[in-house]
Amino acid sequence: MSTLYPLKFEPIFKKNAWGGTRLRPFFGSTPSTEPTGEAWVLSDVDGSASIVADGPLKGKTLRELLTTDARRILGIASLSQGRFPLLMKFLDAREKLSVQVHPNDQQAHAKQPGQLGKTEAWVILDADPATSQLYAGLRTGTTDQSFRKALSEKTVADTLHRYVPKAGDCVFLEAGTVHAIGENLFVFEVQQTSDITYRLYDWDRQPPRELHIEDGLACVDFAKGPCDPVKPAKEGDRDRLVDCRYFQLYHRNTDRSFQLNREVGDATVMVVLDTQPGSEIEWVGGRIPLRVGDVYLLPSALGRVKIVPAGMLRVLEVGLV
Repeated sequence: MSTLYPLKFEPIFKKNAWGGTRLRPFFGSTPSTEPTGEAWVLSDVDGSASIVADGPLKGKTLRELLTTDARRILGIASLSQGRFPLLMKFLDAREKLSVQVHPNDQQAHAKQPGQLGKTEAWVILDADPATSQLYAGLRTGTTDQSFRKALSEKTVADTLHRYVPKAGDCVFLEAGTVHAIGENLFVFEVQQTSDITYRLYDWDRQPPRELHIEDGLACVDFAKGPCDPVKPAKEGDRDRLVDCRYFQLYHRNTDRSFQLNREVGDATVMVVLDTQPGSEIEWVGGRIPLRVGDVYLLPSALGRVKIVPAGMLRVLEVGLV
């Protein structure tokens, strides 16, 4: 059996037409002028499996670790179709993303057996109040017929619920919700392990990209309506943002030490949004410093892990279910 410890993985950078240039420097990589829209920081998607960045398991993929140590890593959580259940990423949107929708589990499996749907949550890390917008859900009264008409008349924006986001906003998007990330936004996203996206409209971007109108409209839940930022719920010394059948998402802003993997069988992912030099993560086997942008998978087998801030520390905690 391998010795487990807090696991950090190499970011997987994705080139996107709408991407910016802040992701590579954010993770300490060499800057590039290539538009980079996504950095996948924890992934078990086929062809994009995360690779351990350091320690005795450096170079191992997440898939390899789960093959040998799934129960010690996941605890009471379960694999999804043989994969780590969640995909986590940072997004740098210089331009708008397409108007899109994702299938639920049943729809994804019907189209591609063994595939999962995509329920997700966004946390806004940075936004430009003058130019940034989020499009989340359809305006009340929008139907399949009226949306098709908007597609043909290129008035899709008029059917979308939109608002100006601010740093700290969290948006929960169940599968079937029409949505788009607007320009000049820096976002953290947690979602099911799925890479199925149906583009409904791409803002007449040139050169044009493939659209998936019929597949997409078959997945749209026209009863959902507008989707506003969640209202955080105080839960002890942290704020609960999302608690759904696929994951739990919490936010914590503190200068006090605290513990993660609190209960027997817990496995947690910690995302460091802001910290001061000297902050550390401690467990029975050792201690390591924390830096902005660090994403650690804390295996269940570690038991309780202590986080020791040096000043104010702001983190997201993702609980596996």
